[in-house]
Amino acid sequence: MPAHAESSPLLGRPRTPPAEPGVERGQWVSSPRLRPAMINRVSSSTHLPAAAAHVERHSGGYDAVLRDVILGFSDGLTVPFALTAGLSSLGSTRIVIMGGLAELFSGMISMGLGAYLAGVSERQHWEAEHARECWEVDHVPDEERSEIYDILARYGVTRAAAEPMVSQLCADKTTWVNFMMDFELSLPEPDVSRAWVSAATMGLSYFVGGLIPMLPYFFMDQASQALLVSVAITVVILLLFGYAKNWLTIRTKKAGVWGALQTLVIGALAAGTSYAIVRLLDTN
Repeated sequence: MPAHAESSPLLGRPRTPPAEPGVERGQWVSSPRLRPAMINRVSSSTHLPAAAAHVERHSGGYDAVLRDVILGFSDGLTVPFALTAGLSSLGSTRIVIMGGLAELFSGMISMGLGAYLAGVSERQHWEAEHARECWEVDHVPDEERSEIYDILARYGVTRAAAEPMVSQLCADKTTWVNFMMDFELSLPEPDVSRAWVSAATMGLSYFVGGLIPMLPYFFMDQASQALLVSVAITVVILLLFGYAKNWLTIRTKKAGVWGALQTLVIGALAAGTSYAIVRLLDTN
C-alpha cells in the first residue's frame, strides 16, 4: 500500500499501527461516515478481504428484504382486515370470505407489480447514470477529477493529501466510475434480481398479513362471532408485528413498544372506520 493511503481519514484508522508500508488493506477499519452500500463498492475495488465484503452485501440485502416484508405485511394486516370487518356488518360469512379473498388476491398482485416496477426503474436509473459517468470520465476527465477533490474535501482531506489518492483512483476507470457513483451521486448498484425478489417478498407478505384476520370466517358461521375472534387475533398480531418491526430497525424496547401501539391504533382506526361506513350504507 502507498504510504499516503495509510494516513487518509477517508479510509479510517488502523486497528494497530502498521509496522511496514506493505500492510494489507484488510487491517483498516471503515469510517463510520461511509454508508454500507458505499463500503461494498470501495471494498471490491481496494481488495478488502472477501469475508468483509460478503458480510456487508448480506447486510444490505437483508435490510431491503426486511423493508419489503414490513411494507407488505403491514398493508396486508390493515387493508383486508378493515374490509372484512366492514363486510361482517352485513351478517354473512360467505360475503366476507368472497370479498376478502377478492381484495386479498388483487392487493397481492398490485403490491407485487408495484414492487417489481419500482425495482426495474431503480435499475434503469442506475444504468443511465452509470453510462453518463462513464462518458464524463472519457470526455471530461479534468472536471471529474476536480469533483473527486471536492468530495474528499467534505471529509476533511486536503488537496495535497488527496492528490496521490486521486491519482490512484483515476488510474483505473472502473474504480473511478464506481467512486463517482457512490460518493457523488449516492447511487449504489441495485442487485439484478432485486426487482423479482422485492415483488415476491412484498406480494407474499401482503397475502399472509391479509389472510390472518380472515381465518375465523372460514370456520365460523356467525359473522358477528367471527368478527370478534378476528379482532382478537389481529390485535395480538398488530402488537407483535409493530414491536418486532421497530425493534429490528431501531433495536430499543421503547421503540418496539411505540411501534406496537402505533400499529395497533392505525389498524383499529382503519377497521373501525370501514365497519361504520358499511354499516351506515347498509342501514340507509
